Amino acid sequence: MTWEKKLAKLWNSLSNWFKERTVDLLITLAGIGVVFSATGYVHFLVPPSWERHSKVVTIQAGMGFRDIARILEENGIVRDRRSFYLLARMEEVIPKVKAGEYEMNTGMTPGMVLSKLMRGDVIKYPITIPEGFNLFQIGEVLHHAGVCSKKDFMEKVKDSSLVASLGLEGDNLEGYLFPDTYNFPKGLGEELAIRQMVARFKNVYTSLAKRAEQLGLSRKDVVILASMIEKEAADDQERRLIAAVFHNRLQRGMALQSDPTAVYGLKTRKAKNEKITKRDLLQKTPYNTYQISGLPKGPIANPGFKSLYAVLYPADVSYLYFVSKNDRTHYFSHTLDEHNRAVAKYQRRSKRDLKKKTTVNPSSQPPAANPSQTEGGVEPKPTFPLSKPAP
Repeated sequence: MTWEKKLAKLWNSLSNWFKERTVDLLITLAGIGVVFSATGYVHFLVPPSWERHSKVVTIQAGMGFRDIARILEENGIVRDRRSFYLLARMEEVIPKVKAGEYEMNTGMTPGMVLSKLMRGDVIKYPITIPEGFNLFQIGEVLHHAGVCSKKDFMEKVKDSSLVASLGLEGDNLEGYLFPDTYNFPKGLGEELAIRQMVARFKNVYTSLAKRAEQLGLSRKDVVILASMIEKEAADDQERRLIAAVFHNRLQRGMALQSDPTAVYGLKTRKAKNEKITKRDLLQKTPYNTYQISGLPKGPIANPGFKSLYAVLYPADVSYLYFVSKNDRTHYFSHTLDEHNRAVAKYQRRSKRDLKKKTTVNPSSQPPAANPSQTEGGVEPKPTFPLSKPAP
């Protein structure tokens, strides 16, 4: 038999074999396809559990995606880290994944997990910045909340390039971090937090800018005065009265003599409830309004809307002095004689009450006081432009 006949016979045999087993082959291939499809379905489309168990997962900045997949697998968020990594590669989304703290659950599909990571849908916590907090205090709040480190925050708020980029003037951002409740994720970073707070300030100030222009006040002047009011006023009803005192004294060329300005520029920071002393009032700093005429060098705190508003709409009164009544309110006076009588009355009462408390409990500490008296002689009239306050 020639080789051509042998080849033809082999071909016929193979053809007959394939014809006889076509159905079997199709069934086998179909079975393989089903297995692969089922595997892909389970690994790519099905959540690891039909029960939703919440987990908090932290993705650190700079973490590789293989490590991310491993963490998700360990927490039961994905069924298999290898298939999850393969899915991310096929979708070309690995570079788009964002770091942060995520709340996920075991009922999420791999695609849902990837989408959440791509959106950066991290957990955000409400963080309240109280009115009147200074930069140092805000830094502590953000540090304890895990938003950023206090050290990095303090360096950034004094960064002249950042201050300029935000369209502000001054050596730092004191006064322009608006007190409010913000929703910040952990690890947000100091610059993003700062930019959000400054943006909030600008948004609020927009509604007040026209009035400031009518009074001949710059934005910086408004913020400085508002920061002083914020530190002096404990009762909202007195903000416009305190504003009127500052306006009236400035118009007469009198020193503002506001106690909080005396301690702001000190190298040694006073404790929260530590009383302001006469020695503090004598310290020469560009913020101490007992030692300088006109306004301090810059804001001494971050004021809220009520204090900003009070600067622009002071009460229609002629008061020039006020002294603490030691009950979170003040006594306001028109003349120095009246003011001195009020000082004698309320300071003497304060000392008498303190003596009684000390007798009852010698170890007790005296209550915090704000003995601002706003008194002093006439000084050269400042160049600060002020129109007559509106009624």
